[in-house]
Amino acid sequence: MEVECFLLRAPFIKTQSIFPLSNQRNRRNYRFKIAAHTHHDDHHFFQSAITRASYRFHETLRSEPLFVDPYAGCFAPPNLELDEKNNQPLHHYRIGTRFIDDQLLSATKGVDGAKQVVLFTDGMDTRAYRLKWPASTVIYDVSPQAVFNKASQKLKDVGAKIPRSCLLLHVALESSDMQQLLCDKGFNGSRPSIFVFQGFPVTNLVGFKEILFMVSSLAMKGCLFLGEFPVWLTETQVGSKSSVEKWMDEIFMSYGFRVRIIGYDEVAKNLGQEHVDGDSDCLLFVAEHLRFSDDEMEIWRREFQRVEEEGDEDGFEEL
Repeated sequence: MEVECFLLRAPFIKTQSIFPLSNQRNRRNYRFKIAAHTHHDDHHFFQSAITRASYRFHETLRSEPLFVDPYAGCFAPPNLELDEKNNQPLHHYRIGTRFIDDQLLSATKGVDGAKQVVLFTDGMDTRAYRLKWPASTVIYDVSPQAVFNKASQKLKDVGAKIPRSCLLLHVALESSDMQQLLCDKGFNGSRPSIFVFQGFPVTNLVGFKEILFMVSSLAMKGCLFLGEFPVWLTETQVGSKSSVEKWMDEIFMSYGFRVRIIGYDEVAKNLGQEHVDGDSDCLLFVAEHLRFSDDEMEIWRREFQRVEEEGDEDGFEEL
């Protein structure tokens, strides 16, 4: 599928939820059910992904870029106008991308670093190719199937390759059970991991809560979930900074996360950049998981059962 139009701002897709509304408490029996997307939805997904790739392309062309994405150009539409002096204002997405890059590289470095990276993306994320991942890192890209397929072919055509000894695995947004598919592809909830949310096309707050639910089930205690939270998901809660932070804290804490909102201006200042003009359509966040994963709980249950059985056997022998 070819996309002929290019939008300067990623569109917001407000349709029915891509996830079911469920109040089930048994995480291990939970299943994600996602209806097949229409051609119209795919078209929006492509537009949004191309818009973000174009921002990365423009940033790469700056004389002193915040990051370099050597592959973003292969996604840019042929009619994309480039500013020869590249005087475009610094976009919040660029700041957020650099911040997330830094967090990922920090969390994965060292012997004890996270070697499982789950990226909830728009399908054209190039981090698996452009970042210097430590050996044995497994990257899971969760995104729309059609966009990922198209992007993968374009990346292959320009010679993009995953770092040696690393692995990229895709999990389709359209999967009937994303959590189970991640586990089937090797994700281990008893090993350190890090989760990123940027560009993933949720359609409403319920959809994002389902992502929180899934990540909470998979992530070990202490693991990080970070990224960009679309402002429009706050619905009528938008107000003062303190009220938004309180609302975010309540949402995340209900799934076992302690969240912190990071100001784009704060990140820009730390990077030696000028003030970012305008309001962002996202909130940059970092959340620490405070609960045990399902796999950790299962290991604890088995160990507790083993101790009980050994205790029963010892008691029988004494009798």
